Amino acid sequence: MPDTTLDGSCYGALTLRAASQRGEAARVRGEVRRDALLTTRFGAGRHALILVAVATGRPSAGGAHRAARDAREACTWIGGAIGRSYTRLAEDIKAERRDALKSGLQRLTDRSYGKLRGRAPERDAPAERPRDVPARWQPAALRCLLVPADPDCRTRVFFGVGAGGLFLLRDGAWQDLEPAATDHAAGTTAGAGSGLPRPAPEPAHDPCAPAEGPERPEPFLFRTAFARPGDTLLLCSAGLAEPLRDEAALAARLADRWSAAEPPGLVEFLAASQLRAEGHAMDRTAVGVWES
Repeated sequence: MPDTTLDGSCYGALTLRAASQRGEAARVRGEVRRDALLTTRFGAGRHALILVAVATGRPSAGGAHRAARDAREACTWIGGAIGRSYTRLAEDIKAERRDALKSGLQRLTDRSYGKLRGRAPERDAPAERPRDVPARWQPAALRCLLVPADPDCRTRVFFGVGAGGLFLLRDGAWQDLEPAATDHAAGTTAGAGSGLPRPAPEPAHDPCAPAEGPERPEPFLFRTAFARPGDTLLLCSAGLAEPLRDEAALAARLADRWSAAEPPGLVEFLAASQLRAEGHAMDRTAVGVWES
């Protein structure tokens, strides 16, 4: 697992920048990066569908290397699942079939987690599991963003399980788009501690969505967002989401750097995502999507 991964591309009116880097805490301990990143495109032209996946492996009996592998495999399996269904997913996004998207993506996520858990049952060793996590916990937090390449479709779809963040930078100000889902373990609302503005919550219950499955005891997170020209969507792991929510100075500096007329280059994006915040030394993965 390399210390840092960078990626970037342009798809018509979209500019994508992505960076995943090992945190200071892992460097001090001599551990590998537990964050993984996947950016890929299915199809071509205006019919293409872009997938971004960010995963963070959790502590296990296999140590940091097992956690890193779990994160990579989570990205690989959800990528494969989306690739096999991208045509239908792209159609559902363009037609704004929200219920079909939510139930379908939930099934794909459950199957991916089922494969991941089935590879190594010993990763659930109680001695290595944090005390505030359910017995059938997930080996990795996984957050994904689906973006149609069609310039006439401005709907963006987020889904996933576990900690991290989804933010919108609009007119120089951040909005926390974290879906309002109840955390089963702590009994709190995900993202509730954020000092960033939050839009009105989407419906908490979807009668068309399948019930919680045995392979995924944590809440399934889902949200659709409509992007305007000039917007920037930020998908990130907990290593950046937590300081962005907690540290107003960091949020302001990132907003200033990423509100320029043109999207940043890869080096500029990496430098901004490395801005320090006291008390936050986890791995950081950030993916920005600039709309024009």
